[in-house]
Amino acid sequence: MATLLFDTHAFVKQLTEVGMPEPQAEVLARTQAALIIDERLSTKEDLQALELRLSNQIKELDARLSSQNKELDARLNHQMKELGSRLKHDLTIRLGSMFVVATGLIIAVLKLMQE
Repeated sequence: MATLLFDTHAFVKQLTEVGMPEPQAEVLARTQAALIIDERLSTKEDLQALELRLSNQIKELDARLSSQNKELDARLNHQMKELGSRLKHDLTIRLGSMFVVATGLIIAVLKLMQE
């Protein structure tokens, strides 16, 4: 954080010139000085540095999320193809089985009809 300079005497003088009682102006000046000394106030430079860091972190996060999305899409596409292949295989076996059973039934019915 940047170091801030605060002239308490000038601050008190300005406040008393506009009509604030001196004891009140002195308390306000001490409070403001304490805030500045404890570095609880931010400068424009502090905020700009924070904005830059946050912007960089957001860009990094966006890049990671984009990469993860591509990975997930690739895995999902692979799994969908695999599922489609298995489904096609299962349906072929079932259809073939039904064809064999139907043929057997037809043959059995024809043999029964010939007897």
